[in-house]
Amino acid sequence: MRSTRLKLLAFLLLIKISFQLSAANALSQYQDIALIQNAVKDFIYSHTVSPNAAVQVEVGQIDNRITLPKCARLEPFIPPGSRLWGKTSVGVRCDGESGWTIYVPAEVRIMANVLYVARPVARDQTIGFDDLSLQVVNLAQFPEGIFTEYSQAVGKIAAVNITAGQPMRPNMVRAPFVILRGQNVKLTVVGRGFSVSSEGQALSDASDGQVLQVRNTVGRIISGLARHNGIVEVQP
Repeated sequence: MRSTRLKLLAFLLLIKISFQLSAANALSQYQDIALIQNAVKDFIYSHTVSPNAAVQVEVGQIDNRITLPKCARLEPFIPPGSRLWGKTSVGVRCDGESGWTIYVPAEVRIMANVLYVARPVARDQTIGFDDLSLQVVNLAQFPEGIFTEYSQAVGKIAAVNITAGQPMRPNMVRAPFVILRGQNVKLTVVGRGFSVSSEGQALSDASDGQVLQVRNTVGRIISGLARHNGIVEVQP
C-alpha cells in the first residue's frame, strides 16, 4: 500500500515538473513585454534633448494577454503624425521571421522654467522684474510659444492688459517705440559711394526695425525701417 502511494506521488510530481518545463519553454518563445517598455523609454530619452530642462518619461501599460514571438532586435520608431512631446505613442517593430509591430502609449514631460505674470500689467506699461516670476512646469502642456527667461520680457511693453497668474507669451508684449507718430524724423538713403538725407514726419509709431511710413517735405509718402534717434532707413 505504502509503495503504491509513493509511486503515485512520484508520478504526480513528474507530471508537475513536466508541465512547468513545458510552460517555461512556451514562455521563452514569446517576447518579454517589459523589454518592449524599456526599449520605448530608452528610445524617447535618446531622442529628446531639451537644454535647461528635465525630461520625464512614463511608458504606458501593454496588455499582458498579447503574445508576440520573441524578437532578437527591437526597433522603436516614431509613427507618422506623432512627436515625442506630451501624450504620444511609439511604435516598436520586429523585422525578420517574427515580423510584428506594436504601438505603445507614453507621456513625455519637459520640466523647465516658465515665465509667469506675478501681478496685473496694464497695456502700454513697461514690464519689470517684479511683474514676473519663474515657475517649473511641464512645457508639453503649452501648445503655443512661451517665455522661459526674464530677458525675453523685461523692458518690453505690454501690448494688452495682462492678468496675473498666466504664462507670459510673445503676443502679450511688443518692443518699445523708437519713433512716435507725428515725430520729425531723418530719412537716410545709403548706397555704394553715396548717402542722402532728408526730413520727414512719421505717420505712425514704430519699434526698432519696424517698417514705417514717412511723409517727406514735398508730401511724398516713403517707407523705411525705424531706427533709434529718429532715423528712418530707406532702401536705395
